[in-house]
Amino acid sequence: MNRRNFIRNSSVAGLSVTALSFAACNTATKEDKKESTAAGDTVTDSFVLNEITIDALQQKLKAGEYTSRAVTQLYLDRIGKIDKAGPKLNAVIELNPDALAIADAMDAERKAGKLRGPLHGIPVLIKDNIDTADKMQTTAGALALAGNIAKQDAFIVKKLREAGAVLLGKTNLSEWANFRSGSSCSGWSSRGGQTKSPYILDHNPCGSSSGSGVAVAANLCVVAIGTETDGSITCPASVSALVGIKPTVGLLSRSGIIPISATQDTAGPLARTVKDAAILLGALTGVDANDAITANSNGKAQTDYTIFLKTDALKGKRIGIDRKRKSTNQNLEQLLDDAIAVLQQQGATVVDIDYVAKINALGKYEKEILETEFKDGVNKYLANCTITIKTVADVIAFNKANEEKAMPYFKQDQLESCDKKTGLQAKAYTAALTQGRDAARKIIDDTIATNKLDAIAGITMGPSCSIDMQYGDRWGEDFLTQPAAMSGYPHISLPCGTTHGLPVGFSFFGSAYTEPQLIAMAYAYEQVAKKRVVPGFVKSYLD
Repeated sequence: MNRRNFIRNSSVAGLSVTALSFAACNTATKEDKKESTAAGDTVTDSFVLNEITIDALQQKLKAGEYTSRAVTQLYLDRIGKIDKAGPKLNAVIELNPDALAIADAMDAERKAGKLRGPLHGIPVLIKDNIDTADKMQTTAGALALAGNIAKQDAFIVKKLREAGAVLLGKTNLSEWANFRSGSSCSGWSSRGGQTKSPYILDHNPCGSSSGSGVAVAANLCVVAIGTETDGSITCPASVSALVGIKPTVGLLSRSGIIPISATQDTAGPLARTVKDAAILLGALTGVDANDAITANSNGKAQTDYTIFLKTDALKGKRIGIDRKRKSTNQNLEQLLDDAIAVLQQQGATVVDIDYVAKINALGKYEKEILETEFKDGVNKYLANCTITIKTVADVIAFNKANEEKAMPYFKQDQLESCDKKTGLQAKAYTAALTQGRDAARKIIDDTIATNKLDAIAGITMGPSCSIDMQYGDRWGEDFLTQPAAMSGYPHISLPCGTTHGLPVGFSFFGSAYTEPQLIAMAYAYEQVAKKRVVPGFVKSYLD
């Protein structure tokens, strides 16, 4: 998400995480709604499956009201109507030609009395950096990787298929998961073009899991999978009024996913409710021999996180929020007060904490880690692909040779910086692991222990900025992604309100493998706050 700011600023002073101070949420005011309605044309939306949950859809499938094939066709039609036409959200980069066949197979199993679980027959979209051994490409949105057909499914795709999910297609993303340039515009890729916010169409969907977030928000699927290195699940969730879970690094396998960082990468769910996100997360867990870090999840991972959903989960909890710095966004301080009020009404104690400045100082180490691991990981991934592009250097050369199509708006300074790295044995890299990743973990662990906290919370980030191809993303300083990202710890964002028609998310994060507790607290917050907002496809503030 904030890798544009990270690239620009981290080598000087570290990446700001001041949204810890500004966490807050409430509903749109009447004036907000009036502004949004008057801002431009809206789309009348009477889609029959709007906002449907996994449980509700399973009930309809069980009752025979729908078949999985019928549901899948409804979503395919929906994609055709508003993603490829109408407001042209541009969230889906490629449809799965096998989707209806998968749905038919799941219908046949259901008819025969076999039910695999809660995802049986449920349409799911996945990000276009996740391998599928089918007719679909895996390109990270890059024209340089066009034609890349994976030899085998990513581990999490295997888990999806085992769970009976219908793989509907792949979603657009910020190219190379937003690790190509410091001037990038989130949601744009040379293969997929620009994804739009479904709330105000000329606004940014955030990224890099832009298409996955927009697809779920706009009801193009039931749930979707994104990936995150720093903010790429939680930011799209925040600006699209979704629930996004960035798990502990190691809870989900990364094998078969185009990498940025072995230290920080993870996949995770995007959904419209905490329960749906919990269902999808549980389906994806498992130890993978091809991703050694997943061995750490043995005995800690769950296959069903819904058992932790309790409406009183905030009672007696201690939640830390850093409020030292004030937001430049005039709306966020009041939103913070409102969010704290919800926590306190549900029996939580809010504790003032001070750790933002310490995290800020670590940004330069994150930069070193990500750049070094990107070159190593991508070179290894491409070496096993059937396309002619085999290295980061090849990607750079392709982009230069095809600049008009591959780089019409911004260049590839980030790729070029990565390609200069000398390898995982470099002293700067090994030092960065200690001074960055390990230090971040210690700061968070010490903060939690000293203050006897159950979680740290805050606004995920400020509202969506405008799409800007001239200057790129402009997110400001209001975000809470780096602490959990650098440490590899779990982070969940969920809706907490809107400002001038644009959603804002609220985050909970904690130490390693505390997903059950975080999901429980998020669920308790959600059940009282009820801040999920259906998009209106407003054309522009200016019309």
